[in-house]
Amino acid sequence: MIYHRIAEQGIVSKAELLADFSLTSSTLTRLLEEMVDEKLLLGSGLGPSSGGRKPILYEINSAYGYFFGLDISRRHSSLGFFDMRMNPMSFTRWRMDEAMTPSELVEYVSTNMRSILNDHRIESHQVIGVGIGAVGPLNREKGLILKPLYFPAPGWTDVPICQMIKDKTGIPAHLENGANTALIGEQWSMRRENLQHMLYVHAGVGLRSAMMSNGQIVHGSIDMEGAIGQMIIQTDGPRLNDGGNYGALEAFVSVQALEKLAQSHVKMGRGNLMNALPMPPEQIRYDTLLHALMQGNTYIMELFLQSAVHFGIGLANLLNMFHPEAIILGGALINSNERFYQTAIEIARKNTYYYPDYQPVFSKGELREDAVATGAALMVWKGMTI
Repeated sequence: MIYHRIAEQGIVSKAELLADFSLTSSTLTRLLEEMVDEKLLLGSGLGPSSGGRKPILYEINSAYGYFFGLDISRRHSSLGFFDMRMNPMSFTRWRMDEAMTPSELVEYVSTNMRSILNDHRIESHQVIGVGIGAVGPLNREKGLILKPLYFPAPGWTDVPICQMIKDKTGIPAHLENGANTALIGEQWSMRRENLQHMLYVHAGVGLRSAMMSNGQIVHGSIDMEGAIGQMIIQTDGPRLNDGGNYGALEAFVSVQALEKLAQSHVKMGRGNLMNALPMPPEQIRYDTLLHALMQGNTYIMELFLQSAVHFGIGLANLLNMFHPEAIILGGALINSNERFYQTAIEIARKNTYYYPDYQPVFSKGELREDAVATGAALMVWKGMTI
């Protein structure tokens, strides 16, 4: 607890720590000296005096060990490398295409890990662990990615990803849902605000969510990521695929939902879309829609804004149940256009029951696309034995 407090605050004096913890001065001195001897902490000079001797200041030793954070998502993945202060020393991103099977990903990741360590002249034994934030469902205890949907490449079923990473690199790996690690990372980046009740929602290829209460990630009774996409918002509505609910949020707010809607409208000849999307309907993909959106096509913009309205309704349902202090929004749809983001939060606020007395803070976060990998590394750091 003392170590984590110093890490959170940066530079701390013994007097500040005594005010935070129920310890005697001699006990705290002994603990601090032990951590200095073990090189977990460094003396950071002397602070200002209040009349007596100047106090010794302490900070964590950034070079005590290192962490990798791996984000495994459906469209893009990333690998981050961090020191003990969670300073990012390297970030690598790549697209998840049809060739990126689990074995290819592990090969790609291990090659990049070796390159990063060589560049920084760090030995692999100095790396404490690899945190993995992945699309669910997962078996976190066994380190398995179970049956995720919508990966472009085959083979993403019952993948022992932690064992594969360890076998290839010799470094132990730990698995968590990517939405959870994103929230862990974002809370850390906002730690000065002391937020304890937070919600993270990712809107992209799928809808993913995470919740934090009293500063801790909330895990359900089953080891699955939150199925926010199956929230029913229209009882007689469509469904995205054969396994989903009719009228579920994912049928209105997801990359696939927008693709299917645009394909349907082109077939019906709506909005002169044939000019904006000059291809067979079945070949229309999200990147095509995004390009048309960036070109200012008003009909495509309307499709995105309709999706944003539905997303806002889903967010309002979550707010009315959980009442978080802050909601972090991420994913391809959130980043597609500023009007999508603003429309979604406007609709969410209008449909929040206790508004304006209850007004949570909406944000795209501080880490954004780095959140999953950063939080995954942070998860290993927080679980480290001191």
